[in-house]
Amino acid sequence: MDVIETDRLVLRNFRKDDAADLFAYLHDPVASCFFSLRLEDMRAAEAEAETRSQSDEYIAVCLKDTGRLIGDLFAVPEDETDTWSVGWNFNPAVAGAGFASEAARALFDYLFGVKQGRRLYAYVEDHNLASQRLCERLGMRREGLFKEFVSFRTDDAGAPIYENTMQYAILRKEWAA
Repeated sequence: MDVIETDRLVLRNFRKDDAADLFAYLHDPVASCFFSLRLEDMRAAEAEAETRSQSDEYIAVCLKDTGRLIGDLFAVPEDETDTWSVGWNFNPAVAGAGFASEAARALFDYLFGVKQGRRLYAYVEDHNLASQRLCERLGMRREGLFKEFVSFRTDDAGAPIYENTMQYAILRKEWAA
């Protein structure tokens, strides 16, 4: 992927040396949708950073002044369409500083402008208020609520705990307006 710079951030491909910073927020993910990405130790973090470094779908979000990885975005194109699934995951230590908004805006500009995307969408669990607010700040509209849509964890008996999931989306013409 092309490197994208904002006032405070650099969006780039992952590198192997991102492992420690990746471990900082994936050893105990806050959002349930990232439970499956939980990293048990530094070896797992090194392997995950290596895997991500070979793909344009995961985008490292780094502070411009230090180069430190503070989170990531993802952008997954649907097969042979102009539609992209997008999302974000940031280290909770940097929450509230506007980094997620800044990074997502830059990604949306890139996907709509450079990649000529027509439609971007994101799935957000109904209890993830921070991501819902981010979607709304980005001008995305809530398109629907999927009841008991997905399970990321189980109860004590091993039965899946299903979560309600919202879908947000935005079209290029809406972004341009």
